[in-house]
Amino acid sequence: MRVAVLLDDRCQPKKCDDQCHAFCPPVRNGQECIIFHEKTKKPIISEQLCIGCGICVNKCPFDALVIHNLPEELKSDMIHRYGRNGFRLFRLPAPREEQVVGILGQNGMGKSTAINILSGALTPNMGDWHIEAAEWDEILKSLPKGELRDYLELVAGTGVRVALKPQYVDHIPKAFKGKVGELLTTVDERDALDEVTADLGIDHLLERNLPQLSGGELQRVAIAATLLKDADVYFFDEPSSYLDIFERMRIVKILQNLSKGKRVIVIEHDLAILDVLCDLVHIVYGTRAAFGIFTPARSTRKAINAYLDGFLVEENIRIRDKPISFVRGAVRKEAVGLPILEWGDLEKTLGDFKLTTGKGTIHETEVVGVVGPNATGKTTLAKIFAGELEMDAGWCTMEAKVSYKPQHITAEFPGTVREWMDAEIGNSWHVGEFQTRVVRPLEVDKLLELDASRLSGGELQAVSIVICLGRDADIYLLDEPSAHLDANARMEAAKAIRRTMESNEKSAMVIDHDIYFIDIVSDSLLVFEGEGGTAGSAIGPLSLRKGMNRFLKGVGVTFRRDHDSKRPRINKESSQKDREQKANDDYYYS
Repeated sequence: MRVAVLLDDRCQPKKCDDQCHAFCPPVRNGQECIIFHEKTKKPIISEQLCIGCGICVNKCPFDALVIHNLPEELKSDMIHRYGRNGFRLFRLPAPREEQVVGILGQNGMGKSTAINILSGALTPNMGDWHIEAAEWDEILKSLPKGELRDYLELVAGTGVRVALKPQYVDHIPKAFKGKVGELLTTVDERDALDEVTADLGIDHLLERNLPQLSGGELQRVAIAATLLKDADVYFFDEPSSYLDIFERMRIVKILQNLSKGKRVIVIEHDLAILDVLCDLVHIVYGTRAAFGIFTPARSTRKAINAYLDGFLVEENIRIRDKPISFVRGAVRKEAVGLPILEWGDLEKTLGDFKLTTGKGTIHETEVVGVVGPNATGKTTLAKIFAGELEMDAGWCTMEAKVSYKPQHITAEFPGTVREWMDAEIGNSWHVGEFQTRVVRPLEVDKLLELDASRLSGGELQAVSIVICLGRDADIYLLDEPSAHLDANARMEAAKAIRRTMESNEKSAMVIDHDIYFIDIVSDSLLVFEGEGGTAGSAIGPLSLRKGMNRFLKGVGVTFRRDHDSKRPRINKESSQKDREQKANDDYYYS
């Protein structure tokens, strides 16, 4: 089965001289394999006449075409198709009673489409793009008996009550004007406002206006609003974003308790949290914005290991060129060089908050991971090093040139991504080594002709990382570079940062809450402790294992290494392994 997809937002027929049509072999032989829409002048590709040569894909200057050959048996598994040359979705995840079901995969693979179908908001057309929706009787007949069919019978019959936590919680203040308490009271269908807000630790925020909340506070308010609805199925899209690991573990317990009486589906890119939260996981693979294929549910450990390995044994499909591997910190430390940045006894007061540090050093080729609770001064210290804030006391060697990627990023550049990168870093990103090391792994090469102002959160994050690493600097400061990136992009970003530091003999300081990301990218750790919003202190940098031990002890969470993939795994609370490691004061295996 051949799939031909036009990425509509990338196609620019006024600028390309119709090269896809001009070089198409069937067109040259007189067949109408590619014709043009009368109004938009964009190409329409016949999948029946296409020979799959790939010439049009390679000739398109804007990477607007995707041609793929898929197994013929997938034709009967097509669930939905958007237009003749539009995105198509194959198979669906199955919500299960009293279980947390996870969805793992890259952005743009149809996860949102799947949720819309499962919630009843979208009726699938089963691949017939000529019709808006198929008849439910026909849909159910095409599905094998099982959990998914039983569930969709409920959707088609009496319907299901659905609660959905959105992905982008920073949009909430734009949609609702008012206080936190007013919003939550409006959606409280279970009369459980006091209980839910206390469980999430946001009962003190009820009188605060929504625009005054931080990202982590908005995330917990969004989760509370979802939990307060009386629903049969609960969908949570990236519930861990902006939260530190303490809050992430709190969310894990709440969602697991919820699943005892309800169906719960979670889309999550933090693999450590996905591992400990979910009972089963569906992997979704394919080509971004072209097609997505859901695999049958696997056990969580098996699904994550297969995803990291990049090979799905049951399907005999490779979804990544190379596996993602985890390297022990002790192996990395040998390469650390001369000091690049040193500081000692820094102090900074901002309103009611005070930050203090001990003495610290960052060396050549060293990547220092920064971990700690929300609002304990991690971003404040990065801004001091970047020269955006002045310290109140202490000392710091300020000779090093700094490249800084802030926590919150916006695209205000009035032009394309290519023009934005040229303006920020000149020709440095055109160099072949930088393209191979950074630009292509983050797939920014596919975004060059898009308007910078129209990028999604993940695309904007990837471009910002490229710009930061493309500057000529001695030390690179990256504040939450994994935010909005999917699991695959997070791993690629971590490896891109490490490769850049090692090849250029530079240093980096990376602030993040994703333990997998920190484990891959870091040689050492700067650990923040204190009370959020009141006081914070920075300890280190410490060795990766020592730093993780100190940090996780404060959280009360233990990690072990998976014996196959060597990835960090969270031990279940009070399990034998958890008790053993806590007794030995060994919270992290490195």
